[in-house]
Amino acid sequence: MENVKGFRDFSGEEALKREKVREIIIKDFKLYGFEPAETPVIEQEEFVKSGNANDEAISDIFKLKDKGERNLALRYEFTFQLSRLAKNKKLPYKRYQIGEVFRDEPVSSNRFRQFTQADADIVGISVKDEAELLTMASRILKELGIDAEIKINNRKLVNEILDSEKIKDKDNVIKEIDKLDKLTEEEVKKNLKKYKAEKILAIFKKPEKYFERFESFKEIKELEKYCNFYNIKVSFQPSLARGLSYYNSSIFEIKSSDMKETIAAGGSYMIKEFQSSGISFGIERMSQLAKIKIDEKRILIIAIGSDKEDKEAMKISEKLRNAGIPCMIIYGRPSKALEYANTLGIPKALFIGSEELKKKKIKIKDMKTGKEELVSEGEIEKKLKD
Repeated sequence: MENVKGFRDFSGEEALKREKVREIIIKDFKLYGFEPAETPVIEQEEFVKSGNANDEAISDIFKLKDKGERNLALRYEFTFQLSRLAKNKKLPYKRYQIGEVFRDEPVSSNRFRQFTQADADIVGISVKDEAELLTMASRILKELGIDAEIKINNRKLVNEILDSEKIKDKDNVIKEIDKLDKLTEEEVKKNLKKYKAEKILAIFKKPEKYFERFESFKEIKELEKYCNFYNIKVSFQPSLARGLSYYNSSIFEIKSSDMKETIAAGGSYMIKEFQSSGISFGIERMSQLAKIKIDEKRILIIAIGSDKEDKEAMKISEKLRNAGIPCMIIYGRPSKALEYANTLGIPKALFIGSEELKKKKIKIKDMKTGKEELVSEGEIEKKLKD
């Protein structure tokens, strides 16, 4: 049966790559002092909305009921759950979380209804911490081999510009501006006419010096200053809005020329009375763009013959696993086993048959070159690790 629209399976090399991307992201999250957390996929619908009921993402939540007829929903992101996690925590509270989130929205080539986010958030921050978040993001991008640009703005500046133009329905205007990466400029302009805000797009095209007249532009310059201290490059984009209404200060997005959609994004917001900030990476998009080598060094042990060969194969397999070398055993016909190894890209195969046992040796076959050699049991680990 085919998958439900907007939901995918991952296996083989694609799954291995996703796992490697996760490993790199988690390693860097930990390097910057973040601790792991896990939260439920299902929450009360009221909690999922958490004061942001008018946000477009909220309108896309998957709703459900349990046997008690309670109104529930699948989580659409992790930030709203952070308010519960951060309760009574020593500040700053730095947590990371990787898991599935769900949105009942239109599907496209890089937009799904179930996707995996990797989030890092800090409760109790200053602008210096925001610079550190972006520095961490830059490190992750570099390790994954992704050429991308970190774009920054500030919600205060967006609001200040809207106020200067006497635009009243700021929330809806910001939602429309946020669609600039999904719709054409003309389409966004047409939507803004409903709020008499179409002139805003022309303001966003003005040179950076123009924005110095706004008080909140100082916060952008301050963030840039600390990013410079970390020696990372960020670029100011005045049209950057971010659709979620809880953002109240710095906002940022990471874009690659190799993909239309945003690959990571975040910003600053309040958790209870504490200023907080976070960034979220999309595992699907990051995996698609990542240029990393998958070091899958599984070994295939081929046991040919009787219980005697099987016993030896089992003994050798555990010895290799104890040495940290992943391996598996196939019993029976070597031709079928070698075909299996080639299909899965397994680099080396060990043959354990009657001839090998007589010689007290094990045959190692390099699956790429076809080269074979007989080695003693004591030499196996060294040969396989070379």
